[in-house]
Parts: sequence; structure tokens; C-alpha cells
Amino acid sequence: MATTVTGTRAERKKGLGGGGPRFPGPNGKNGNGWKKSGDEGRGRRFSPDTYRITMWVILAAIIMMFVALSSAYIVLSGGDRWQPIRMPGMFFLSTGLILVSSATMETARRSLKQAADRRYARWLALTLLLGVGFVVSQLFGWRQLVTQGVYFSGHPHSSFFFLFTGIHGVHLLGGIVALGDLVARGLRKANEAAGEKKEVLTDVVSLYWHVMDGLWVWLFLLLLLWR
Repeated sequence: MATTVTGTRAERKKGLGGGGPRFPGPNGKNGNGWKKSGDEGRGRRFSPDTYRITMWVILAAIIMMFVALSSAYIVLSGGDRWQPIRMPGMFFLSTGLILVSSATMETARRSLKQAADRRYARWLALTLLLGVGFVVSQLFGWRQLVTQGVYFSGHPHSSFFFLFTGIHGVHLLGGIVALGDLVARGLRKANEAAGEKKEVLTDVVSLYWHVMDGLWVWLFLLLLLWR
């Protein structure tokens, strides 16, 4: 009887160590497919496509919003309450600044592709300064509108002037914050993984910046020519 019990225990131990379920070993894997947390972490690595797709979705929403506002502007422009507004001189300056900033942003992006880190940092910082200059010139443009007696709640045309420039300015501020983050990253000592992320982020921010540039040119021409 004792022999039988002992033999049964031995068989159970053998079965547990053989075909039965096993706990994770030191390497984090076993026959039942369990994995340790390190493997899960590697499954959540930096994904460039996620950043790019997210940016395209954001830009699509922004463009659709401005298309809708532009359509409303064109439809309402024939109303009785519509009054002409002289384009503030500072808006011409801000248009020049944002066009130049688009060129400097592209130069910075290409410099990074060529592994010219110092040149990349310089052009990126210049783009940031031009972006800030654009926002400041827009504020001075608003001041010129007020000097003309043009206010947000004055009439439909004046409302659109402030609405277009204000909404675009808020979105451009988002780009300025992103540029500031890139400048800070450029000052750090980068390893290979950080370098890959910086390159992808630069591409994404560059795309956003160019779209903001194009949107402002469209809004500027709409306000200037469609009176």
C-alpha cells in the first residue's frame, strides 16, 4: 500500500514537471505561452505610423473647420450688413513672417535628415522665433483694426476678421509649443532611439506647420480679396 501511494506521488510530480501547466521560468516564457512584462513593454515600442496618422486626422479636422467657416464667410458677404474693412498693414508683415518660417522649418527638417544637428537646431530656433513674431504681429493687427473702429461684435465682416485670425492664431500657438519641445530635444544628448523619435516628431511638426502656413495664406487672400 505504501509503495502504491509513493508511486502515485512520484507520477504526479512527474506529470507536473512534464505535460501539465507550468509557471513562468527565469526567461519569462514557458509551454503555456506566458510572458513577462518586459516582452509586453517591447510590444508597445515607439510607432512612427501612429504619430503620422494621428497628425493627419487632426489636420483633416482643422481643415474641415476652416472650409466650413470660409463657406459661411462667402455666403454672408452679400448681406445688407456687410461693410468693407481695410486690411491692417501688420497682416502683410505676418504673412511674410509665416512664409519665411515655412522655409526655415523645411531647412531644419532636411538638416536633421543629413545628420547636421547644429544646423538643425539653429534653423529650428529661427522658425520658433518667426512663429512668435507672427503671433505678435497678429496682435498688432488687431490693434490696427480697433483703431479703424472695427470690433468683433460690430458687423459680420468684422466678426469674421477676428474669428479667422483668432482661431488660426490658437492653432499656431500649438505649433509653437511643439517647436519649443523640438528645440529642447535638440539640446539633449541623443541616443539612437531618441534620434529616431526626434526625426519622426520633426516630420510631424513640419507637416503641421506647413498646413498652418497654407491656411493663413488662404485666409489672408479671402479677407483681402473677397470683400
